[in-house]
Formats: sequence, structure tokens, C-alpha cells
Amino acid sequence: MSQGANTLLHIKSIYPTLKPAERRVADEVLRRPNNVVHLSITELARASKVSDATVVKFCKRLGYKGFQEFKILLAQDVVMKQSISGGEVEPGDDIRTIKEKVFRANISALQDTIQVLDTNALDAAVQALVKAREIHFYGLGISSIAAFDGEQKFTRIGRRASAFVDTHMQIARAVLLQPGDVVIGLSCSGETREIVEAVRTAGEYGAVTIAVTNHSASSLAKEADLVLLTCTQDNLVTKGGISSRIAQITTIDTLFVAVALVDLHRSQKVLAKTTEILSQRSGERI
Repeated sequence: MSQGANTLLHIKSIYPTLKPAERRVADEVLRRPNNVVHLSITELARASKVSDATVVKFCKRLGYKGFQEFKILLAQDVVMKQSISGGEVEPGDDIRTIKEKVFRANISALQDTIQVLDTNALDAAVQALVKAREIHFYGLGISSIAAFDGEQKFTRIGRRASAFVDTHMQIARAVLLQPGDVVIGLSCSGETREIVEAVRTAGEYGAVTIAVTNHSASSLAKEADLVLLTCTQDNLVTKGGISSRIAQITTIDTLFVAVALVDLHRSQKVLAKTTEILSQRSGERI
């Protein structure tokens, strides 16, 4: 992702690597970007309870020449975000307002993820998945939903895919992997210790490891061979895992479709076979 393309997404991506004082600046920017574009460096420092020098260091950490370049690019980002932003859900919101905000939060998560999700990393992940003898999805909590979704999708096109959402099973199965197998570890924070450990173990046994996470500098991202970045807002909606789940599943969908297209005839044949047997059991088309 180009640093100038979306300042807010860049801040979120490197947030775990920021020093405590720099994080206070980041928190102020992420919380009130519309207001920050109108502040002087001293006003932002005061609002963040840091020194002017810390604000300058924060801008440098983002890769900008200084505060003015940071403000210009942030202003561009704010204009773009205003077109889809619905705001945070608040006490007293009626159902119509909640509907608007939840839908817009999910739309925003997908549009943000499009920007940070690297095409080259996606392509490399697809190539690895096509060649894999076995595919594992590791997830805990809300990420387990995306893990099971990945298992279901890839299995339906004849790929040997399994989801593991128990920490003991993740490690136990990781040690049985062989070179060329693929593991996809899902963690929004990228700091879920059990997922990081399972991905590290899989890598030690020769598997290609893929991280699906919000943070490019996270422990999971550093451990994986490939990083597929997602992006969600930090508010009441996403703290419940709503938007993060949507971003994860859509990333898995992208991999699934790309892998299916590599050998479309085979994929269609297997999918038709699984659809037929399931429709016989349910009485309707799947």
C-alpha cells in the first residue's frame, strides 16, 4: 500500500510498532481525523498530550517529510472517507440509524481492505494453494468463522482443506504438514499467541504460511511467508467482530475464486458433484 494513498489505513497498519507517545498522536488522529486536518502541530501535540517533537517523529515514522505533508494527505483521506462513513453506533440510535451505520461500517471495511490487500501477495498465495497437498485454516474466536468458511469453500472444489479452531489441534496437525502444504492463520490483531505459535510450527515443518491480519508489523505478519492485510474501523461495531469477519471472509472468497479458476473444468466438475449429493439430502439446490 502506498503511504500517500490512505493515511488512516497506514497508521492502523503500523500502529503496533509505534512508541507509547506516538500512539497517543495516532489515537487522536484516528479518533478525530476531520478535526486534526485543521490543527497546527502545537494544537495536535496539546490534544495528544505530547511534545511538538513527538508529532514530528510520528509523521516521520509514517514516511512523510513532515507535518505539512502529513496534513495534506490526511485531508485527502478524510474527503474520501466522508462519502461512505456512517459514524459509530451510539446509545439512543434508532433501528434505521443502526442499520445505516452497520452496513456502512461493513462497506468501509471492504473498501479499506481493497486498498491494503497486496495483489502480488494474493497471487503468490493462490499459486501456493493450487499446489498444496493439504490446506489448513487456523482461527480462534471470531476468526474461527472465516476458518470454517475457508474449509467449506475449498473442500467443495476438491481441495483437501481443514479448519482448526482448537489450539491443541492446531499444533498437533501443524507438525504433520509437509513442504508445499499451506497454512492460513487468521487474527485481526496479529498478536493471538496461539495462532502465531501454530503458524510458526507449520513453517518449521515446511508449510507455506499465510497471515490474514490487520497489522503488517504484527507478530503473525512477521512469522508468515505471505501477508494478506485486511482493515476495519475500531468502534462498537467492529469490536464485536462484525466488520473484521466480513473482511476476512471476503479475502478468503478472493483466494477461493482465483484457485477455482486455475482449473475451472475440474472445479466445476467437483462442485457439481458435491452440490448434487447435498441437494439430494436437503431436497433443494445448495
